[in-house]
Amino acid sequence: MIRSLYTAATGMKSQDLNVSVIANNLANVNTTGFKRSRPEFQDLIYQNLRLVGTLSPNGNQVPTGAQLGLGVKTAAIQKVFLQGDFAQTQNPLDLAIQGKGFLQVLQADGTTSYTRAGSLKLDNAGQIVTADGLVVQPALTIPQNATNISIDTTGSVAVTQPGSTAPTIVGTLQLATFQNEAGLQAIGFNLFQQSDASGAPVVGNPGIDDRGTTIQGFLELSNVSVVEELVNLISAQRAYEVNSRTVQTADELLQIANNMKR
Repeated sequence: MIRSLYTAATGMKSQDLNVSVIANNLANVNTTGFKRSRPEFQDLIYQNLRLVGTLSPNGNQVPTGAQLGLGVKTAAIQKVFLQGDFAQTQNPLDLAIQGKGFLQVLQADGTTSYTRAGSLKLDNAGQIVTADGLVVQPALTIPQNATNISIDTTGSVAVTQPGSTAPTIVGTLQLATFQNEAGLQAIGFNLFQQSDASGAPVVGNPGIDDRGTTIQGFLELSNVSVVEELVNLISAQRAYEVNSRTVQTADELLQIANNMKR
């Protein structure tokens, strides 16, 4: 009975974490480029009350054993990198990535981070930056007198300047892809960092190899489905209730045992 208390407690703890993940998904339902998380669980070790294949007293082999599970644990909380919906903004510096790939941004400490949030800006030097002022890599500078900015599906950035009828290409945005996107480490602020699990980034122009294409004037929305998350929330709540009921039942059995008289 005491064992069942601890087993049920692991279930309650896991469902509490499940609700926390769902809450974070719902909180970011309107976050540009956000990728939902999904918890994954594993059963804990088993106590062997009777080993499989042992011999019975009459010398026959036991066909099945007796294993008692000791609960559940969190195995992983995985980012799901499914494509989010697109929203048209008509802002020339808004950029969506259709397919695989991440924009590269330079952190203040000199390291490179990666993002799917394409709400880009210009700083006071004309460089293309994120909302937090991080410079997009490779660095591109838009001339001050540019009257129009055009970004095609291959990441080529062109501007139109007064007195010129033909656009001038100022550079090309590049995308980074990873062998294992789920291995990227989320650091907040719509950013990811490379890890040993993700592998090294493969950088190149959009639309080449397996990299996606860039779409100007659009933003990729969060891939969180509110309906799906609410269903998951109800399921987690019911699972938590069932485990708490198990704790209550085990407690009642202990109370009965304690109240036994000769």
